[in-house]
Amino acid sequence: MSTLHSDQILVEEYPASTPSLRLSVVTETWPPEINGVALTLSRLVQGLCARNHQVQLIRPRQTPVEQASSHTGFEELLMRGMPIPRYPQLKLGLPGKRALIHAWTLKRPDLVHIATEGPLGWSALQAARHLRLPITSDFRTNFHAYSQHYGVGWLRKPIVAYLRKFHNLTQLTMVPTQALRDELLDSGFDNVQVVARGVDTQLFNPARRSEALRASWGAGAHTLVLLVVGRLAAEKNLDVALRSFEAMRTRHPDVKLVVVGDGPLRESLHQRCPQAVFAGMRRHDELAGYYASADVFLFPSLTETFGNVTVEALASGLPVLAFNTAAAADWVQHEGNGWLVAPKDEAAFVQAATGLAAQPGRIAHAAARARSEVAQIDWQQIAWQVEGLFLRVAANVTR
Repeated sequence: MSTLHSDQILVEEYPASTPSLRLSVVTETWPPEINGVALTLSRLVQGLCARNHQVQLIRPRQTPVEQASSHTGFEELLMRGMPIPRYPQLKLGLPGKRALIHAWTLKRPDLVHIATEGPLGWSALQAARHLRLPITSDFRTNFHAYSQHYGVGWLRKPIVAYLRKFHNLTQLTMVPTQALRDELLDSGFDNVQVVARGVDTQLFNPARRSEALRASWGAGAHTLVLLVVGRLAAEKNLDVALRSFEAMRTRHPDVKLVVVGDGPLRESLHQRCPQAVFAGMRRHDELAGYYASADVFLFPSLTETFGNVTVEALASGLPVLAFNTAAAADWVQHEGNGWLVAPKDEAAFVQAATGLAAQPGRIAHAAARARSEVAQIDWQQIAWQVEGLFLRVAANVTR
């Protein structure tokens, strides 16, 4: 779908509210960086611009020579950043409270939306409060859940305390699922609102299935292709995916595992499972082709706030095997368009995968139903919903 056509549909189905808002959106990650926060936030910003809002994007400079982008309805303010340990391709925004106060004094926004809670996000929060600006935030990453995977589980409580303080200083915090909202409310967070994530159903589509791509993996007509997509890191629980693959090979004569993504565990995973296809990072049409050309999506992560890959797989006609958390809890119907396993029951996950290998007819049944469940969560609808929340918060704060 072309940009023009997308905007036409958006305007017709979700007419833009007036007056438009001047929005400052603060994030420490942005494309071409590849992660769920960067990709989903960019789609939201595109939707808000298409709805006639003026967006100032504030983010770390990704290269020393990068220049800020600016066009009608959109401008960037680039800040200082530094590489994140173990993820040098990503930047951590450095504190910039004074610069933000100066920028917002010269050109005062109607609302500040903070997508990440790092040093740049904290500076933005302090600057916005200093200027008495309306503030909303996103809870997009389970940093507290990650701590146990990096040998610093003792930091979980301090991290939760920091996140609670951060978000409770804003007027509203957006989360992608009801389960996460309940968890945060139980942990003392205030004013938490569920806003689902969208999916590009034009890009992620069963029509992109490619027999040529399958052949490049060594997969034939009767091969059962398992797909894993995501960062190859400890918090993604990828050992469960490898164990599932190994168990499925004992029940099905021809099983392939394809892994899309990169990260610190890539080399060790490849050494453990050399027969798997490690495809590295794939984007846009390539990634869509991988989803549509596989047969089962394995998603063993337990640390997601949402898990965009879940709905991308479903939109591609790819049934999902996952733990009953995050996006899977909302969008996977057990024995309908996929299969759900009780959280943390790794043996049950492997057993469920083994059962699918023994009964491939269940996979075909689920594939036929996969896409219908997520067809309605388009990004135009999400932008419309977020716009309404922004207007409400701005009106309440400025009364």
